[in-house]
Amino acid sequence: MLAFRASERSRAVHLTVGEPSIPDGAAEVLSVIGRAYVLVDAVNGVVRANPSAYAFGLVRGHHLVHEDLLDLTDRVRSDGIIVDRKYELPRGPLGQSTLVVQLRVAPLADEYILLLADDRTEITRTEAMRHDFVANVSHELKTPVGAISLLAEALDDAADDEDAVRRFAGRMSIESARLAALVQDIIELSRLQGKDTVRAGQPVDLNKIVNEAVDRSRMQAEAREIDIRVAGEVSATVFGDHDQLMTALRNLIDNAVRYSPDGTTVGVGLRSVRGLAQVSVTDQGVGIPEEEQDRIFERFYRIDAARSRQTGGTGLGLSIVKHVISNHGGEVTVWSQLGRGSTFTVRLPEMEPDAGQHEQPVNHRGIAAPAGGEGAQS
Repeated sequence: MLAFRASERSRAVHLTVGEPSIPDGAAEVLSVIGRAYVLVDAVNGVVRANPSAYAFGLVRGHHLVHEDLLDLTDRVRSDGIIVDRKYELPRGPLGQSTLVVQLRVAPLADEYILLLADDRTEITRTEAMRHDFVANVSHELKTPVGAISLLAEALDDAADDEDAVRRFAGRMSIESARLAALVQDIIELSRLQGKDTVRAGQPVDLNKIVNEAVDRSRMQAEAREIDIRVAGEVSATVFGDHDQLMTALRNLIDNAVRYSPDGTTVGVGLRSVRGLAQVSVTDQGVGIPEEEQDRIFERFYRIDAARSRQTGGTGLGLSIVKHVISNHGGEVTVWSQLGRGSTFTVRLPEMEPDAGQHEQPVNHRGIAAPAGGEGAQS
């Protein structure tokens, strides 16, 4: 019996096939690489994957989800080469959302294929936005520049007609003012995008900002007999940039005045609601169609281009408002009905009452404001 058992043990040792193992140190390197990774075996079964790979939807269970990844893995396995490729993959089985990933696929040891994925979705989206922005700016600048050029030619041809000269000169003045406003808004938007609200911010009193914004718009309103009324107050400060918030709120008030009929009222209301500072700007204009309300914050989007040209609108004002408020951790919404006017509401997180007593105040994003340098409290 002892001899039989010894013989069986010997046979078991010879028949045992060793499990393929990850090369020494590979697991440690993968754990600190900072990218989504998937390690597959000779039959494309997932041996190891980190949470990012599951979050990106590259892996489900023990299998690669996308056929493109399987084809790429088979190619690398057969050719023994390293392949870099960018893919646009669906985020899941439902919806239209996609994920742009930069993939690097390489053989690892003799049994494995390693897939490294870098999420390029945000970078791709930003590049597309930049391209669209440049295209839109070029298109928008062509209109006033072309108009000024034509008016200059017409002015030259009508040099002997005093009435025509006055008329063309007036049109040139309007178009040049529109061009100046457009360039100023483009510069303002670029400046806002390059400014870090977290580092440059400080406690700001919205009540004072609203009053100052109203004062700056009052002359324009009085010229058309529009009354701007302010009511309520915000009980706490907000953390942010004074100039950016001034620009955003003044744009809202200017828009309300610009699109309101003569002799009407623009209302500005302030209040604090459950830790949020709320500023509402209400006009008595024509209103915004419901199907257009989701698009009014887009750059250069104008509901009525002809009316915008008459009022001097550039299509960037509300885009600037949304960008500023988003940078401050808040939101801007609109309520409107045709014939009943519009109300734009800004909500910003208020600072805690004792936040200013700490050596490093904590802003609305939970990040400590710098104790010194630009924007620090003295």
